[in-house]
Amino acid sequence: MEILFGFVGGLGLFLYGMNIMSTGLQKAAGNKLKSIISMLTKNRFIGVVVGAIITMIVQSSSATTVMVVGFVNAGMMTLTQAVGVIMGSNIGTTITAQIITFDIDQYAPIIIGISVAIWLFTSNRRVKQFAEAGIGFGILFLGMSYMGDSLKPLRELESFRNLLVSFGANPVLGILAGFAITVAVQSSSASTGILLALSKEGLVPLLSGLPILFGINIGTTITAVLSSIGANRTAKKSAAVHVMFNLIGTLIFIVLLQKPLYWVVTMIDPGTTAQAVSRQIANAHTIFNIANTLIMLPFAGLLVKAANKLFAGEEDVSEGIKYIDDRILETPSIALGSTIKEALHMGNTAKDSLENALDGFFDRSQKKIDETTRIEKVVNEMERELSSYLIKLSNTNLSAENREIVDDLFNTINDIERIGDHAENLAELSQEAIDNNLEFSEKAIDELRQMSGLVLQNYMDSLTALKSLDGSLAMKVVKTEGRIDYLEKTLRANHIGRLNNQLCVPGSGIVFLDIISNLERIADHSSNIAMAVLDRIKVEK
Repeated sequence: MEILFGFVGGLGLFLYGMNIMSTGLQKAAGNKLKSIISMLTKNRFIGVVVGAIITMIVQSSSATTVMVVGFVNAGMMTLTQAVGVIMGSNIGTTITAQIITFDIDQYAPIIIGISVAIWLFTSNRRVKQFAEAGIGFGILFLGMSYMGDSLKPLRELESFRNLLVSFGANPVLGILAGFAITVAVQSSSASTGILLALSKEGLVPLLSGLPILFGINIGTTITAVLSSIGANRTAKKSAAVHVMFNLIGTLIFIVLLQKPLYWVVTMIDPGTTAQAVSRQIANAHTIFNIANTLIMLPFAGLLVKAANKLFAGEEDVSEGIKYIDDRILETPSIALGSTIKEALHMGNTAKDSLENALDGFFDRSQKKIDETTRIEKVVNEMERELSSYLIKLSNTNLSAENREIVDDLFNTINDIERIGDHAENLAELSQEAIDNNLEFSEKAIDELRQMSGLVLQNYMDSLTALKSLDGSLAMKVVKTEGRIDYLEKTLRANHIGRLNNQLCVPGSGIVFLDIISNLERIADHSSNIAMAVLDRIKVEK
């Protein structure tokens, strides 16, 4: 029981330290993570590099592949791009294994102490974030030390030693053991850490460690498979590619390359001491994943074709939320980028609603009016889902700058939703004009066309400014809103004059005034969006 408690406690510290280190690195990387993702092209080699870098930051290939499923599901990444990232993630996760084989457990308290001191006394945000990563780094090694100490008594149990040694003679059992451990802890880095802790205590020889390592490699795919449940067909394909890549690679090494791999790692680190075996296993982990990527990368197209056949059929295209996905919350800075993209998508959906409402009035089109009402329901649902996602995002480990952007986004999507409401109001006014056969003078129609055109363009400019972070365009939107306010007062006075001169019937007059009032309010919300853009520009400076 003492062994179990010590092992569980050490594993807990290891996972906690890895999480803190990952969080610190993500905060320090900040918006650079978004830049890394933006590097993605159809070039699979770049995808491999990107996958490796992201995994080194988030400290888990499982987390990276789950994010890849999220990216694909959100339309941020194609299946072709995902293949390279998945392959790269397997390489990135080997960095953790390489680090923990260095015998620096005794320095863990010093690393933690120095990192905590820096974290407490520095005012520099970036230094603080790296210090946080240092704290996690130290705790990770502290956990490894506790795991190793707890496992020492097992060296005296001949039955346990014989069980692990038997994996060398029966690799299938070793593969199943590695698979089971990885599925249980849901982290290939953690299961590799357990394997290395056993090897450091002299419990796992290299011949037994290799099958376990292969099993870990297969087990890490399960997280992505579970994550793809409920996702779209393309996301399921990316999970299938991950499974095929790791499974085929494992089979190649078991059947053909296990002996060459054994020879290479023993040549790099000769010897049979526990420390040497630990290094050999870590090197095998790295060489296996690099070699597997080099072997399989030229056949990535075939993996995609196999996944397409496995999940054949056209992807359903539906309105509403497209770019946000809970899986992407693993990396808050990237999730923020997808949220901004979703806000723009919501803004363009509201624009469609507004255009239909205006066309419904000028063309006396019942179809356009009905379409406005339908789209407005979509906008409302998007606002609810996006607000819920922003709440989840605000509860992640965001940097102070990104937290301010999240706060502004709450206001922005509210402004967009209100524009959708005003579009619906305009549709109702159009319906009233049709139902009551209301007539408007040529002058009144010209004035409404002038104001609606200016308002629509100003709203579109606010969305463009949000997309490109164009400060000058955002300032133009704010200034134009003042012109629209003045225009609304002028048109109101003109129309009241026409009513007084009996050039327009009262029913038409009320609809006219209500239309320009709604248009003026749309301009106000467009200005709010532009102001949020200006605030964001200040934050990101």
